[in-house]
Parts: sequence; structure tokens; C-alpha cells
Amino acid sequence: MCGIAGIIDFEKGVTDAEVRSMTDAIRHRGPDDEGLYINSSKTVGLGHRRLSFLDLSEKGRQPLCNEDGSVWITFNGEIYNYRELKKELEQSGHKFKSNTDSEVLVHGYEQWGVKLLDKLLGMWAFAIWDEKSQTLFAARDRFGIKPLYYGEQNGRFVFASEIKAIATIADYKRTLNKTAFADYFNYRYVPAPNTIWNEIKKLPAAHYLVLKNGNYSIHEYWKLGSSNKQENHNQLVEEVDEILFNSVKLHAVSDVPVGAFLSGGYDSSAIAYYLHRMKYPLQTFSIGFNNWANSEHKFAELVAQQLGSNHTSYIVDDAHLELLDHLAWVYDEPLADISTLPTYMVSKVAAQHVKAVMSGEGSDEIFVGYTWQREFEAKSIWQRLKYNFERHQNPYIVEYYAEAMDMGRFDAAEQKKLLHPNLHHHISENSDWFYAKNFDKNLSPLKSIQQMDMKCFMGELVLTKVDRASMANNIEVRVPFLNHQLFEKIFSLQENQYHQPQQTKSLLYAQLKSVFPKEILQRRKQGFVGPDVYYQNIYWYKAMLENSRLVKDELINQFAIDTYIANGENWKLWKIVVMELWYRKWC
Repeated sequence: MCGIAGIIDFEKGVTDAEVRSMTDAIRHRGPDDEGLYINSSKTVGLGHRRLSFLDLSEKGRQPLCNEDGSVWITFNGEIYNYRELKKELEQSGHKFKSNTDSEVLVHGYEQWGVKLLDKLLGMWAFAIWDEKSQTLFAARDRFGIKPLYYGEQNGRFVFASEIKAIATIADYKRTLNKTAFADYFNYRYVPAPNTIWNEIKKLPAAHYLVLKNGNYSIHEYWKLGSSNKQENHNQLVEEVDEILFNSVKLHAVSDVPVGAFLSGGYDSSAIAYYLHRMKYPLQTFSIGFNNWANSEHKFAELVAQQLGSNHTSYIVDDAHLELLDHLAWVYDEPLADISTLPTYMVSKVAAQHVKAVMSGEGSDEIFVGYTWQREFEAKSIWQRLKYNFERHQNPYIVEYYAEAMDMGRFDAAEQKKLLHPNLHHHISENSDWFYAKNFDKNLSPLKSIQQMDMKCFMGELVLTKVDRASMANNIEVRVPFLNHQLFEKIFSLQENQYHQPQQTKSLLYAQLKSVFPKEILQRRKQGFVGPDVYYQNIYWYKAMLENSRLVKDELINQFAIDTYIANGENWKLWKIVVMELWYRKWC
């Protein structure tokens, strides 16, 4: 896992110092090594920070090139099927100097061009410079596990793993994107392709970018299809078991040990179980909270004991709220998910023992683990019939989903109460536009919700949270459930093949029911958070928002803050505090 950065400028050129300043800003993403490539005309600069997992020798250093030095790559991620692709490329005559997945991407680009992306299994954000055609080819993985930001200004094109790297460029102007500012209060994040800055964009998941002759274009290369097959249940259980086992096995490929986060829920327990089945030396990590009956570390320890894991639990209290100020630097953009704090802390704990861990993101999305996915089926017949109609210019399913995502939600009407009148013209009339954009009317209600979860909740919030929290602690998180073959398999089925109302995540449960005790199998769904009491201290919010910079700079209204404090609306206040701390740090 690494950090990447680059500048392409055919007018003023590129200096070593500029690219190095970008990679220095993201040193935490790759503390093991650094690399720099400037082409002979000094118009292209690629930078890299390395966290080493494969071929720890000098041969694995990036940026890395082909045999004649005409194609260069800077790459962040892991390609889990790189060995098979390498054999295929060698049979076509390509010569390799290292045993890295990075070099497979270089030769794969030479062999297949854009079609390379269809062959990859893994997580990635990379940029390839083709000197002969003077073309930049950059891509992001299907789910958006790894980030990629870019921008163009005054003839200069820039990209990086994190916004803070672009922020080091002295003459690169950044202005607050007030539409994105307003959107944040509804979504808890800034939806792609926008960022909090007008001049910087996010490359969406499953998209690639081509820059040629001073112009760039964005293209989507993968969509999750759907059909409604019926299969033999026992055979399906075996096939899912095989996919998961092989995915975990591939994610364990590394020249250094890989651990696992463990909460005692289905997802992390399944990963630990598959590692145990592989006879992999198991190291697991969990976070617990003082004075909380639902603290997950107790369940994690139960699983760890059963599987014989070398387990570490770390217990925290409400003092961890002091980390919010640091997280404003970690996240670059405001991200108001309350699990940012425990995710950062468990990453910090794990980083003291290993350089990579596996985590269970993606399981809820594909196996129907979220309450809002399951509860839609429990709606009345009349409510479900409204799925076929338009309401407020949105399908009912989008309105339902927006309400399900409500944690201190600010729709357009609420944004007008919060935001200073100067910003009212930046408020989107359809405050749920991002959900609507990722809604597919051709899918069933359940599958349409699953897809919005994949592209919105998971793609924009959860994976961003995990990437930044882990990389800030110099540790890589691998997500075996985010295997596109698994998602394609499940979406090819009729819903009753993988969703049983009486049993949450029935296909995953089938893999675990003979392995774990009822304390694990019958646990209620619980997010990776601390006790609510930590986030409901109104006096803390009042102190944090005294002398608000957002109010002083006429972005939000003091009256709105006072109203939320008086009414005890802690989730709205949480969003405001996160934005306040981000604004102080970056503006």
C-alpha cells in the first residue's frame, strides 16, 4: 500500500522539489521508501511513497518502468491475481525484473491497454505515463477502496492519493466549494466527483481517466449487472464458501504478516475463520469501551479464543473525542461518521504489530446485513407500491433510502436554517441528488438499495474512513468481501436465494453456523462505534462551537447552533463540529 502523486505541465514544466513536496505530505501512506521520476523534457513528474509487501528489494521501488523506460507507473494498492497475469504476460514475451504486482500493471497496460482493468482482481489507484504517446492513464478500483484526487489549473494537471498532497503546490489555487459544503450536511461526506474544493475532483470508483493533448476524459469501465437465477441451495452455499476462502487466501499473499480486525460480528469473524482454516498464523485486534455492556471486545475475545488467535484488545473512554482535531488533518475533507474515531484507534493498535490487516467491509452490502435493507420488505403493501411512482421528483425508494441514512440529516429546508443566507443559492433543490444518481429503476427494490449502499454509503463514507484511518497509522487494510466476482454472483440470483427475512445474512450464516457459539451467531447488528453517551454530551458541543469560525466567516448561523443545543440534537451538532474543526485546520 502506498501513496502516489504527480504533475503534468507542458508549459512551465515540473521540478523535483514540487513532486517531492507532494509525496512528503503523504509519507504516512508509505514510510518504507520513496521514489521520483521526472521525464527528460521535465514536463512530467511522478512520485511515490512505499509501504512494502511484495518484493521488498530495490527492484520493487516505484515509480517503475518497462524494459525501455517508455512506460512508467506509480501505484497504490494490491493486485491479488498478479501471479496469473504475470504468467500470461511472460507467455506473450514480456520480460520482468521484479516480483511485484506493480510491474504486472506496466506490462499489462502495454499488452491490453484499457482492457487491463477488466482482468484485475484487487484494489488500486494508479497512474501510468506513456512517454511515446504522451498519455496519462489513471484508474481507480471497482469499489473505490483506494482514493485518487485530481485537478487541472493553468495548463497544469495534478493528481494524488490525498488532497493534502495537492495542497502543497504553491501556485495551485483552492477555493471552498460551497455547494459541496451544503451537500456535506446532508450526506456526512462530499459526494464524488466533487470535493470540498472547487479546483480538485475525486475520480469515482470503477472509472478511469485519460489525459492527452492537454485534455482529459473520464470513463466508467465496470457496472454491477443483475439477473434472477435460481440455483440449488447447497451448491450455492459451497460456491460462496469457495469464493470467500479463495478471496481471503489471495488477500493473505504478502512477504510480511497480515492480521485482522475482529469485532465478534459475522463479517470479521468469518475472515478470522477462513484464515484459521488456511492455518495462517492468526493475529487479531479489537477496540473496547469502558462501562459499556455492548462493548465489542468481549465478543471479539470469544471468537479469538475459539480460533486460537493471538489477540489484542484496547480499551478506551470518552477522552478519544480529543482526537477529532487530528482527524481533521487525517481526512482532508470533513467526514462526519462517528466510527472514524474507533477505526483510527484500532488501526493504531494493529500497526504496532503488523503492516496489514483484513477487515469486513462489503459484507453487509452484498449479504443484506443493514437494517434499512431488511426493513424495506417489512413496509406496508401501499408503501411498497409507491416504489412505482414519483414523489417530490424522486422515486419512493430514494426517499426511503435518504431517511434511512438520516443521522442528523439536513435536507434542503434544514440547510436553509443552518447556512448563512449568502449560501442559500448553493443549496441543491433536490438534496438527495446523489442517492438518485446511483438509483437504478431497473433493479428490484432490495437490489437498488444494495447498489446505493455500495456506491454511496460504502463507496463514499465507509471506505474513505477506513483508508485514511489506517494509512495515517502506516497500515494497510484489505477487504476480502469486496471481490467483484462475489458481488456479480450474488446479483445474478433471485433475492430469496441470498436474503431470508428470518435470518440475517443467510448465505454467510450458512458458512458459520457450525463454527461459532450462539453468543456470536445470535448477536444483534451493531455498528463499529462507541456508546452513544460519548456523542450526546451537549455541554461538549457547546464548548466546541463557542466562537465558531464558521459563524464568524458567515457560512452558518449562530441561531441554528443555539437551537440544536437547546433541543439536544446531537447528531446535527456532530456534523457541525466535524466541519468546524476541518475549517479551522484547512481554511
